[in-house]
Amino acid sequence: MESRIEGRVLSIIVAGAMIASIGTSWAATTKPTPKPTVKATKKATPFKSTPKATAISTKKPVVKKPAIKKTIAKKPTLKKKYTVYKRKVVKVSPSPSPKWPPSPNFTQGSGVNSEIYWRIPLGKELTSLSSADPSLASQFMKCLPNKYACGVIRVASVNGCTWWEINSTVHGPLSATDSSIVPYGTLRTTATATNRKQIITVLLISTEPLKPNVSVGGITINCHHDPIKEKIPSNVYTISTPSPTDTPTTNTN
Repeated sequence: MESRIEGRVLSIIVAGAMIASIGTSWAATTKPTPKPTVKATKKATPFKSTPKATAISTKKPVVKKPAIKKTIAKKPTLKKKYTVYKRKVVKVSPSPSPKWPPSPNFTQGSGVNSEIYWRIPLGKELTSLSSADPSLASQFMKCLPNKYACGVIRVASVNGCTWWEINSTVHGPLSATDSSIVPYGTLRTTATATNRKQIITVLLISTEPLKPNVSVGGITINCHHDPIKEKIPSNVYTISTPSPTDTPTTNTN
């Protein structure tokens, strides 16, 4: 458009120049006539705005990567483990009734004492009894060698007893030169109550020094059914005859 407008303006100017030169020569011969005024009128050419080409970006759109959240792994909570133990129900069988009459080698009393059974334990049986009963073992300590003359007896009753009374005699040689056996003293022993057919071991403890050929014998047993009226259990030793001159002791406990 601009080039076309320039061409038209140029042609109009050239034609005007030619007309001006012709008019000058003609004026010399003829009466001057008014020059027609030629006005070049420019048509307003509407200005069309050319839309500017919009630059299309060929760049690839930047794809924002989603932010990666760092996830901190939680440590698993340790649960306390509880072990449940089930109690085993152990059925306790009732103790079997003691064999009656007791055995082996128990002797039954006679007459009014026929309900009584007794036995004097010896050797291995005595050792076994002391091992099974700590209180009996502590009593045996008083009767070890070089201490006191003692005896032991096991008793039981068909009907049971409220308390027991056992009387015995301590014997020994008359002197170091005379071996005749004479009584040194009497020993009275009491023991606690027992149930029906219950066997107990009773230790007969004197204060007679233990020497060769000194022993406890002549035993009598009483099963009482009357109430207790004295301190039980007990051992009371009473001298009945003078002891040999080398054993001057008071023998009561």
